[in-house]
Amino acid sequence: MSMNWMVLLLCLVLVLVQGLERRGGLVAAVTLRTRERRPDPSDGAGMARWLVSQNDWGVLSTISIHLGGSPWGNIASFSDGELGNSTGTPFFYLSKLDPTPNDLERDPRCSFSLSEAPIGTCGSTDVENPTCARLTLTGKLMIMQVIQVTSADELDLAAQAMFSKHPEMQGWPKGHKFRFYKFIILDIFLIDYYGGAVPLTVDEYYKSSKQTLHTL
Repeated sequence: MSMNWMVLLLCLVLVLVQGLERRGGLVAAVTLRTRERRPDPSDGAGMARWLVSQNDWGVLSTISIHLGGSPWGNIASFSDGELGNSTGTPFFYLSKLDPTPNDLERDPRCSFSLSEAPIGTCGSTDVENPTCARLTLTGKLMIMQVIQVTSADELDLAAQAMFSKHPEMQGWPKGHKFRFYKFIILDIFLIDYYGGAVPLTVDEYYKSSKQTLHTL
């Protein structure tokens, strides 16, 4: 191999390593690519759980203070459990310097929307095509440190869930008043094929066993 080709190969390796480090380290980057097989569209509950477990960010919409009560969407990272241990309940780690937590303190009602597209299984299909699944959870997002239903174990679960999928969060400034939030699901809107939304209750969603999601 000529010297020029060796230099070029070394440069490519360095670029790849730097990119992986920005994603949270070599191990985290490889682990995050470990996906579970897409459920059949006939399994609505399984599809909804799959979308939540395989995504790590979505659009969180609140009733805004700064826009006088208009709906406002914001990109938010989340996790429903440690890698390979999905709970179905989205947890968040949000800063008081962001408008979203301030909206939630005034009114905890919100919705959280996810698409199959970031998972990488839609291919070239448009994100609005029904075969590229999409999910909107509607409910309340509660600060875990203050709601009475939160136990120390559940708070630990939220921390482990968030930091396992978003490791850089552990180093974020404590002075920015980050707190953990738990999404209490009240309604589920799912489209994963032609024919309109899939009828799906919250109870059916939580009863869906993650054992039906076969690891690739």
